Amino acid sequence: MAHEFVLLINGELKTFTEWENIPEDFDNVIKFLPDVPHSEVDHDAPAGGIWNDRLQELMQKERDNASNM
Repeated sequence: MAHEFVLLINGELKTFTEWENIPEDFDNVIKFLPDVPHSEVDHDAPAGGIWNDRLQELMQKERDNASNM
């Protein structure tokens, strides 16, 4: 299974399968589904590790983009 990130951009749902392809400007995060094999999960990482950090980053961008409208 591949990553699946769905964002609302200018009224259209756009799906991205690579983190690096997600644009800076978007309206809303609709779906955040990284493909993380269990063998790669770091149970010792605080609050979910890198993917939690990336989700928080997207949510901050969503808030910033909303306040710039």
